[in-house]
Amino acid sequence: MSCHIDAPKNQVCKIVIENKHLLGAFGDLRWNTTGITVINSPSNMGASGVFVGFDGTLYSVDENSNFVVWKLLKNAINITIAAGLYQSQGSNSSQLNYPNDVYVDRYGNLYVTDAYNHRIQKFSNGSTINVQTVAGVTGSPSSALNEFNTPRYFTFDATETYMYISDYNCHRVMRYATNSTGGTNGVIITGGTGQYNQNTSLNGPWGIHYLPSISNDLFITNNGGHSVIRWTLGATSGIFVAGTPGVAGSNSTLLNQPMGIKIDSYLNMFVVDSGNHRVQMFCANNQTGITIVGTGVAGSSAMQLNGPRGIAFDSAMNMYIGDFNNHRVQKFVKLNTVATVATRSE
Repeated sequence: MSCHIDAPKNQVCKIVIENKHLLGAFGDLRWNTTGITVINSPSNMGASGVFVGFDGTLYSVDENSNFVVWKLLKNAINITIAAGLYQSQGSNSSQLNYPNDVYVDRYGNLYVTDAYNHRIQKFSNGSTINVQTVAGVTGSPSSALNEFNTPRYFTFDATETYMYISDYNCHRVMRYATNSTGGTNGVIITGGTGQYNQNTSLNGPWGIHYLPSISNDLFITNNGGHSVIRWTLGATSGIFVAGTPGVAGSNSTLLNQPMGIKIDSYLNMFVVDSGNHRVQMFCANNQTGITIVGTGVAGSSAMQLNGPRGIAFDSAMNMYIGDFNNHRVQKFVKLNTVATVATRSE
């Protein structure tokens, strides 16, 4: 098996799987499998979506313990609150209720999928006071075009004009303009036809990634369907690119409740295989996964994960995982760092 990843100066590294290591023309291309805890809150955070900004700042959603988004500046040690009110679950504009994912645009505006409030919140210029609902209706879950039922993760286009949101319990992906307001109708991009393991439907969509500079496709994890589907914008059906739809498993071709997903500019996929407590890498056009992080067994050691959710990369291709049941964000250092992937959600 071989796999391409981004390399400096437009060079291409061909990675050969050998003794479970990733070897390439520019050295040993693999992650240190021993993680470093970079974020853990004072009271057992529920780490979900993670994001690395242009300036190297790391953001992590604290879903069900403190109901905030944490921020860790590059090279810093101490975290601060970027959004939400600490341990104050609620529905006013400054509060969050089971937040799931976070994105920060080039102007410093912070967006959060506020899952149990069924809305997307925008914290303008990093303010915790100047907050507005840009999609959904607070506390009103439904399948109407202007509402959500538990939005999970989201992704943005290259110009940050549109956001694409996994509407979990409506089994669809919705598109909204980033300058919209709460109650505005969105557009169904995929799914919305019921909970099925078919290429015309979605089953509990969770993770989503769009990299329009490389492909006009959305890559979506079907959390309930144990699969990843690739869906071209404007199409009426998608193509399954990882897992067997409706079948949970732990071998190299199966997934179990996948959540976060990222792709690189060679269309290699990095999938957080939550139910198997690991991160799988799928080379472009190959449905056999390679375990790059985690042992496949739940645990709290530095080499293990327990119900991981979100995934992000920094500019050096170090990997960050929201390790939900271990109440931490783990950093896995890229060894012999010679490659880069898209660090943002475009």
